[in-house]
Amino acid sequence: MAESSFDLIVIGSGPGGYVAAIRAAQLGMKTAVVEREELGGICLNWGCIPTKALLRSAEVYGDLRRASAFGLSAENIGFDIAKIVKRSRDAAKRLNGGVGHLLKKNKVAVIKGEGRLDGPGKVTVKDGSGNDSPYEAKHIVIATGARPRVLPGLEPDREKVWTYFEAMVPKTMPASLLVIGSGAIGIEFASFYRGLGAEVTVVELLPQILPAEDDEIAAQARKSLQRRGIKILTSAKVTKLDKSKDAVACTIEAEKGEPQTIEVEQVISAVGVVGNVEGLNLESSRVEVKDGIIVTDGLGQTGEAGVYAIGDVAGGPMLAHKASHEGILCVEAIAGQKVKALDRNLIPGCTYCEPQIASVGLTEAQARESGRAIRVGRFPYTANGKAVALGETAGLIKTIFDAESGQLVGAHMVGADVTELIQGFVVAMNLETTEEDLMRSIFPHPTLSEMMHESVLDAFGRAIHF
Repeated sequence: MAESSFDLIVIGSGPGGYVAAIRAAQLGMKTAVVEREELGGICLNWGCIPTKALLRSAEVYGDLRRASAFGLSAENIGFDIAKIVKRSRDAAKRLNGGVGHLLKKNKVAVIKGEGRLDGPGKVTVKDGSGNDSPYEAKHIVIATGARPRVLPGLEPDREKVWTYFEAMVPKTMPASLLVIGSGAIGIEFASFYRGLGAEVTVVELLPQILPAEDDEIAAQARKSLQRRGIKILTSAKVTKLDKSKDAVACTIEAEKGEPQTIEVEQVISAVGVVGNVEGLNLESSRVEVKDGIIVTDGLGQTGEAGVYAIGDVAGGPMLAHKASHEGILCVEAIAGQKVKALDRNLIPGCTYCEPQIASVGLTEAQARESGRAIRVGRFPYTANGKAVALGETAGLIKTIFDAESGQLVGAHMVGADVTELIQGFVVAMNLETTEEDLMRSIFPHPTLSEMMHESVLDAFGRAIHF
């Protein structure tokens, strides 16, 4: 007879859930994961990994198209969208299997089905046939993730109006498309489809694309995206979609000017995500849900003793690495270890469009609003030798320091490979590094990372190469 009693049960196997389960097992807890769909959750199967595979294909295609700029010759350049999609799905499948292996290696039981709370210390799981099975655990971690947000009147139909699910597996390449929303998801898909030649329009309700980013970085990203041929409409909203067999007529209203209609083959709705709080029977517990998010104390504890929540369902930023880190903090706290509550200000964010965007900490506007005196440093890609050699001279590194203490309080980047560079500033902020530490550090030459050093120097009037 299958085991039904555990120290800890995790509902959901995304990057928060499976990592929490593995860490719990490492700490000696008898652990199980409940998953209704695929191991690895949305991130691994339909988000982080497959989208990066798609974007990589578009990036390589773009490099081939500009081969002559590097003294190379490439003729008859083309692509096969079916093969691009297959490569993306294969990457997800490979890592899905890897999660299963890791859970097995750490002796974490996997229970297939949909879990719900069923009283203190109890979880009921409904399998694919509709049969219920009872389980018990001293601790229950909810890690059910999130799903695409749907706006009234702009509901996806999976044919002409897509969410990110459909946008990742196109059967044919659309000649034109409109993206509603300019957050990371929307901009990444805009970048991918434009990279393969589609005419792309992005509509954003707010005055700035990438609303979570520093305004200077977002402005530079906008210029780069527009140079690639992406049309961007800000302070605007899509109010109506008229679908026909071959096209969608999109009515767009801006704060200024007359409404306009754009006709495209496809629409991608990328207006954010909402937590999966339904079907968990939370109403029978003391778990508090506010604005679609489970309220926790910073270590995952909810209002119900023994019930915890991590990842997207526990609030933003809705990022895989935040979920994983939050899961580890949660189970280590359960195990009685001394841990610090999650500091959301130290969570980096990355957008993998072309050019890439990455950030951590306060934006310049947020730093000024806090009332502190600040110093701001900047260094452009155009002045970096490695960027020139790579042919990637569009970009900017920006650093923000507390003027009195010298503490690094924010770092923001746009340009080639910044999603790999940002971790240097993340580590620095976690170690409470000052400008003195960073300026005395030796950065290798020639590298893109030298721009990080120069940006710090610039904040204190000591930049050498700019």
